[in-house]
Amino acid sequence: MIDFSSEITYKTARSSGAGGQNVNKVETMVLAKWNVEASHFFSEEEKALIIEKLKNKINSEGYLQISSQESRSQLENKESAIKKMLELVKKSLIIPKFRKKTKPTKASQQKRLNQKKQQAEKKDNRRFRL
Repeated sequence: MIDFSSEITYKTARSSGAGGQNVNKVETMVLAKWNVEASHFFSEEEKALIIEKLKNKINSEGYLQISSQESRSQLENKESAIKKMLELVKKSLIIPKFRKKTKPTKASQQKRLNQKKQQAEKKDNRRFRL
């Protein structure tokens, strides 16, 4: 996987949640932004694939945004955001294998019909007859 972390820009903000006074004083939440279209690490086809697969996470300006606020440390949150972004991009570049349609075999078709016939007979035997 290509390490494009040099193209990522960071912004910090105050985290929400537990942390006591630390939450009120220190900007530990990290917002990582990466401009997909301006990247030098990926080809045009790869960029198109990334944009297509991650279109819900890319804003109108073309930035992929990831935020992290799990830790009370800004450095740990920055590393977590980088890790999340690299993982997302790595997963988006995977092209799924094409599934070839197959027809059921003669034996499986016959087996299905036999099971249907048995089930019908079973239900027919349950009927009340005079």
